[in-house]
Parts: sequence; C-alpha cells; structure tokens
Amino acid sequence: MIDVAIIDDHPIARCGVEHALSARPNVRVTQSIGSPDELDTGASPPDVLLLDLYLNVDTPSLPAVAELSAWTKVLVMSASGRPRDVVGAIQAGARGYLTKHSSIEMFAQAVETVAAGGFAMSSELADVIHSELGAGPDARSRHGASDGGADAPQLSAREEEALAYIARGFTHAQTATRMGISKATVDTYVERIRRKLQLGNKAELTRAALQRQGKQTAGTE
Repeated sequence: MIDVAIIDDHPIARCGVEHALSARPNVRVTQSIGSPDELDTGASPPDVLLLDLYLNVDTPSLPAVAELSAWTKVLVMSASGRPRDVVGAIQAGARGYLTKHSSIEMFAQAVETVAAGGFAMSSELADVIHSELGAGPDARSRHGASDGGADAPQLSAREEEALAYIARGFTHAQTATRMGISKATVDTYVERIRRKLQLGNKAELTRAALQRQGKQTAGTE
C-alpha cells in the first residue's frame, strides 16, 4: 500500500486528485490539505507527497519543496509547465513533476514510480526541459564534453550523452538503441557516472543532468 499526502490550495483540484487516487487499490490518501502548515509532520511520513507548486502566491514554493523533500519523496504538480519552474523544483529535491492537465492514469503511475524510488515526468515535459537547457543527446556537439562547471567531475562525451537519455526517462536498453551501443555498455557508462558524481538513484541522476546542462548552457550565453 502506498501512503500519499496531498497539498493543494484549490479544494476542487485537491478533492479530484484525492478521489482519483483513493480509487486505486494500492493507494491510500492519508492527508489532503491546503497548506504545508497544516501537515502533520509528527505522523509517519507518507510514501509520496503530492505538492502544488504555487500555493496562494505568484512565485513557486521552492523552499517548501526543499524542506519537504528532506522529509519524504515529493512529487510536484502544477498548472505551470514553464521550464524554469520544472528545473527549480527538481533542483530543490522533487522526485517528479506533472502538469495538472496530466491524465489520472499518469498521476497514478507517477505516484507508483516515485514511491518505488524512481523519477516521474512525462516525456513531453522532459523534452521541453532538455530543449530549453540545451541538454538533448546532441548537446555534446554544441557544448563539447563539458564538465558542467569548473568544480564538477569530468564526464566523457558519451557519458554525458547517456546521462541525458537516462534523465529523459529512457531505459538502459532504449538508451543503448539510440546511442548505437550495447545495453552492457550503457550499464558501464551509468556506473561510471554514479561513481564520478557520487549519485544514487535515478532521481539523483536526473537532477545532476539538469544541473550540469544548465551550467553548460549558461556558460555559452
């Protein structure tokens, strides 16, 4: 059973998400509230916290994302699909990001993915983010084998390419097909990346990819 908490300042939206997720046999909504201030942090943390990015304010609640990510796995939901909002949320520690026009099935799958330790984002949104950051698989030809900053560990061009694909949600097998190499080679690249960047799960890989490519793009402006 996956325990889920929901924070959204719009009652109708919050109730809709709660109703849809509660209908899933493997999901239990433990809290459904309008503000982080109402959260019962004395209780056991939920497996996943669905958090609206804009809570009664005109700016994204990135401090709340960072604070709550230290407590449990945060899956951000928002009407905004702006790249800066998505990147900001991920860099603050979110394990995924969905826009509110996503289907109920996508929400349910995202909750399951994040609960299992994965990273959740639609491929369309991921493509927008990587396009905005210049982080597509051909980024190596535009930026070279950049290390993402003077203090960041060096990755080879092929490792950067593999990291970009993995961060977009491709499996190792799919990444291998697109790179024209074997899955075993992709496995090796990912292991090297984890070791060089001291990363654990896929969420950390995704955040690292966005951070590195964001620095690369900033360096070319």
